[in-house]
Amino acid sequence: MTTLRPDHLTSPPDAPPPAAATVNHGRPGRSLPHRVWRGRPEDPGWARPAFLGMLLVITVAYLWNLSASGYANSFYSAAAQAGSQSWKAFFFGSLDSANAITVDKPPATLWPMAVSVRVLGLSSWAILLPQVLMGVATAGVLYASVRRRFSAAAGLITMAVFALTPVAALMFRFNNPDALLALLMTVTVYCVLRAMEHGRTKWLVWAGVAVGLAFLSKTLQAFLILPPLAVLYAVFAPVSLRKRFGQLGLSALAMAVAGGWWVAIVELWPASSRPYIGGSQNNSFLELTFGYNGLGRINGEETGSVGGGGGPGGGSGGQWGETGIGRMFNSEIGSQISWLLPAALILLVAGVWLTWRAGGHLPGIKRWGRTDAARAAFLAWGSSLLMTAGVFSFMAGIFHQYYTVALVPYIAALIGMGVTVLWEERSRWWAGAALALTVVATALWSYVLLGRTPDYLPWLRQAVLVAGLVGAAGLLLAARLGRQLALAAVGLGFAASLAGPVAYTLNTLNTGHQGSIVTAGPSAGGMGGFGGGGGRGGMQPPGRGKQQGNQQGGGMGRPPTGGQGGQPPTGSQQGQGRTGTSQQGQQPGAMPGTGEGFRGGGGGGGGMGGLLNGASVDTAAKKLLARNADDYTWSAAAIGSQNAASYQLATGDPVMAIGGFNGSDPSPTLSQFKKYVEDGRIHYFISSGEGGGGGMGGNSGTSSKISTWVEANFKKVTAGSATFYDLTQPT
Repeated sequence: MTTLRPDHLTSPPDAPPPAAATVNHGRPGRSLPHRVWRGRPEDPGWARPAFLGMLLVITVAYLWNLSASGYANSFYSAAAQAGSQSWKAFFFGSLDSANAITVDKPPATLWPMAVSVRVLGLSSWAILLPQVLMGVATAGVLYASVRRRFSAAAGLITMAVFALTPVAALMFRFNNPDALLALLMTVTVYCVLRAMEHGRTKWLVWAGVAVGLAFLSKTLQAFLILPPLAVLYAVFAPVSLRKRFGQLGLSALAMAVAGGWWVAIVELWPASSRPYIGGSQNNSFLELTFGYNGLGRINGEETGSVGGGGGPGGGSGGQWGETGIGRMFNSEIGSQISWLLPAALILLVAGVWLTWRAGGHLPGIKRWGRTDAARAAFLAWGSSLLMTAGVFSFMAGIFHQYYTVALVPYIAALIGMGVTVLWEERSRWWAGAALALTVVATALWSYVLLGRTPDYLPWLRQAVLVAGLVGAAGLLLAARLGRQLALAAVGLGFAASLAGPVAYTLNTLNTGHQGSIVTAGPSAGGMGGFGGGGGRGGMQPPGRGKQQGNQQGGGMGRPPTGGQGGQPPTGSQQGQGRTGTSQQGQQPGAMPGTGEGFRGGGGGGGGMGGLLNGASVDTAAKKLLARNADDYTWSAAAIGSQNAASYQLATGDPVMAIGGFNGSDPSPTLSQFKKYVEDGRIHYFISSGEGGGGGMGGNSGTSSKISTWVEANFKKVTAGSATFYDLTQPT
């Protein structure tokens, strides 16, 4: 039986292999294909093939049924399309190629999609393929990090847990910014741990670069793990204190350069010749960063948003759900991320205690082994998990279930490391007890989570509980059992722990997801967020028939019952989909969350539809907008980015989004819009139905003024189920 020795945990990962494994002098080294297939000389023969096989399985699984999501979030898909047509739009992250307004995030997450569309053409696959590749890359980085300090088995377990977490299977197949953010955060932790091995500056600098690029993906969320990682390096790095702080300074400089170059250019660029910064109220990216996308997410005071959340102390809840320490486990979030969260916390405590204990006996290291690499790994992944989950739990502003994909790499690494470390020590009673406790806690929590969807695989709930208890009993007695029985207990424990997330992941892979807010797994019923993903009313890429939407509620992120101007939202009506398939939208006055997709102006509705998901654009509307489209800067203008994005994706021509995503941005002003019309730069105005709101802010402010002016002064035109105003034909 193998036991965990201090040198097993702390030997330098890049130490020279044994003499027998080195290439003899005078003989040619192994070929590149052989090195790729075989891996490290000291690895068992199965390790590298298993790793490559796991990458292949993840790739195939995440590509499965990919096009069922259509254009997914049409907001970002339209921006990717614009970036594929205009390098200026590519640089700024504009929603349209004529550069009226940007998305409400920095553009790094759009760049891979825009390049893909340039190469492959506009399609669902071109939009979503980069996200899949990011998921595969994240799995590979996780394996590389965990493998360096532990074992190939630990790395493979980490990859499996990562890929089988429902929210990961959702977001690495969807085009919101979180996929790139999760990848770069994983790279950051990997680089910090590489730097801690021997105190090498270059790896800490690379960590700073990764954080800077992550900032260009989702702004200040990239900084959540900086405090714990900086403290970790300052305390535990194997170099002098003075050098540690100097290295941290260089890393901060690299971060500022990697993330700040784009910000500096945008802020210095004359506002008159660049697009308006979407999501801001003063056309400033810095305001967007520290306001709507920054402190506003913490305190709930996001100017131009659709409402805040519960109080910081775990209040009674708001538009984005209750805050508090139990948020990651509640009925709205739990099924997305928390299946193995209790196990990760247990294994974090056990791993830190065990590595601390082992490090105290390391030869050549004073006191308690400050620089122990295995302990640093537990602390790095664990502190990143605790910091991010803590902020998510108490933030009072906009919060959606899918944000929790940021936690998946941290949880997966802790599971892989913790399980293998305790298994090495299974001859000690407390190690077996810790493993048994982990399996019992996971099985019990899976039993609770599965109970929230009682109609989905009802037999699985009981099976998980029974298998978990039996497997835990076997692990508790693993040291006394023979090898066969011990391995059977391990297999049963893994099966019980992963059965729930596997079931929800398979459901996620087999379901299309559309809209701005999506959730993984089967519906839990109850009041939905802005819909689980848009459902059947959303955009479809050309050539696709009726597609399956994400038929779920989920309860999280429920919008206000009225717009910012106090008007109730207008539901969408029935209309024809782009392929001629009948699609049923939300009836007027109905509350969101029924699982049906919302449609914006094109379906004759408006209100929430422009915020939730794109419009359903029929053939007649496309033909109308195509008339002399090349003679105009914008073929049309619509209130709210989702409405504009739908028509832009359908026609391929730029459509101006009045008011940005929520319809609440002061861009363009009424006077600017009048000037555009006078100069003949906009052909049509897309009506958002009665009340005039295509976004949450569409019933007030600039958007409302523009809508009122257009309706009073220009000829109304009907095409299919949609209403337009011809801005070249005054009444």
